Order: sequence, then C-alpha cells, then structure tokens
Amino acid sequence: MNIRSLTRGDGVVIGAAVLLFIASFLDTFGGDEDDIPNAWDNLGLVMSMYIAGIAGAALIVMARALPQPPKVAGLDLGQFGVALTIFAAWTSFWTIIDPLGAFDDLLSGFGGREPETGPGLILGLIAALLLAAAAVATPLVPALKGALMPAARPAAPQPYGAQPPAGYGYPGAQQAGFGGQPQPGQPGQSFPGQPSAPPAADFSPFWFAVPVPRPLFPEDGSQTPIAELAPGTWYLAVEQRGPALVAQTQDGRRGVLQDTSGIQRG
Repeated sequence: MNIRSLTRGDGVVIGAAVLLFIASFLDTFGGDEDDIPNAWDNLGLVMSMYIAGIAGAALIVMARALPQPPKVAGLDLGQFGVALTIFAAWTSFWTIIDPLGAFDDLLSGFGGREPETGPGLILGLIAALLLAAAAVATPLVPALKGALMPAARPAAPQPYGAQPPAGYGYPGAQQAGFGGQPQPGQPGQSFPGQPSAPPAADFSPFWFAVPVPRPLFPEDGSQTPIAELAPGTWYLAVEQRGPALVAQTQDGRRGVLQDTSGIQRG
C-alpha cells in the first residue's frame, strides 16, 4: 500500500469517519435521565448509519492506496465505498427527522414526553454529510485532488548517462559491466526495435512527482498504458517530446507521460 497516493479529499474522508465513530458512543437523546442509549444500543441504527459510513471511508482509502484494488459486485472498491457513504448520509438525515425509531419504548422513561435529539445523532449527521460530500467531490474538485502527504524532495538529478551515487538515485541504474559497457536498465542504452528521438539540446533530466495517478504510455505511440505513475513517488524525466515527457519508473520501464499538467519538479 502506498499511503503517499492519498489525496486531501481522502484526508477529509478519514477525519469524517473518525468523527462518525466518536458520535456513535454519544447519547442518542438529550436529557437528565439515566440509561440514555447510544447508537450501539440499536443494531439497525449503528449498522446503517455509523458502521456503513466508516466502512465506506475504509474502502475509499484502500482503493486509493492499493496499486490494483479489487472489485465488489462489479464496482471498483472506491465506487462501492462512495455508495456506502451516501447511504450513511441518507440514513442519518431521516434518522434525525424521526429519532425515536426503535426506541419508542423509552418514552416511558421520559414521562411520556418526546425526548430531545442527542449529540450522537447531531454529530453523526454532520459527520455523515461531510463524509459523503468529500467522497463525491474528491475526484471533481482540484483542491481535494492534491497529495495529502507531499513527497520528500530527492537529491539533485545526475547528468544524463552518469552513474548515480549509492542510495536513492536513478531508477533501474546498475554498475557498468566489464569493459565499461552499460547494463540493462542503465540510461543511455537503446534497445532493438525501440524508436528513439534525440533529446532537446537544452533539456536536462529532472525528478518529478505527479499530483494524481496518471498512465504511462509506450514510446511507440500505442495507447495501452504500461504503468501508472502514483502521487508521492519521484520519477526521472529523461527526455521531452513536445509537451510530453519520457519517464522511467523504479523498475526500469520507460514510457511517455502525455499529461504533464501540475507535476512537481524535484
């Protein structure tokens, strides 16, 4: 799991889920009477409003952090999580309109009068609405799509074709073999059948990170992605082709990043 791929919207989702969990332990009704129930005293309420919202938030975060999230009932894990958060918000709205529900037998404990809505339902409604709003708006609002945890800035990039020092350096680089010949994955090596274009004269390799997951396409121009660049990870741009960049991943794969808007240079 790559937690650096989480966005600001995911941070709001996590915060709202924590708030919803806290609300489940607060009193459902207000008053000075003893034994006022909370959500855990009503299985239907706690499962449909509180647990559903928390589970939806967990699925959204897992879908963002996993490289290949599984599907549930034909839906992506994140889409299923968004549906759960909307269901929790819907339940919380109608529950606060009719807060008694399965607690009708508690009227005798309040002298037959209608009890006041407690902090558990009020805070739960706020948290559920915030959770659903963040889950729906994250893919749509640019401010929420930014990385939650900025990646640490890497060391200055080495000149193209130079051997990097030990430690975190050029992805896929290896020591030169016998006679100084470059090994597979080393910069500057060409492969049979691989089209190559001379880099721009004023271009220098640089590290960069993407703000959101973006596909990396083959250098031959086909539109089948060979990899996906994840936020929070630094990649090395080795060549520029018009507005696109040729980038190399840590496992040595090279491809074309067609969408370079909003990238963070190292």
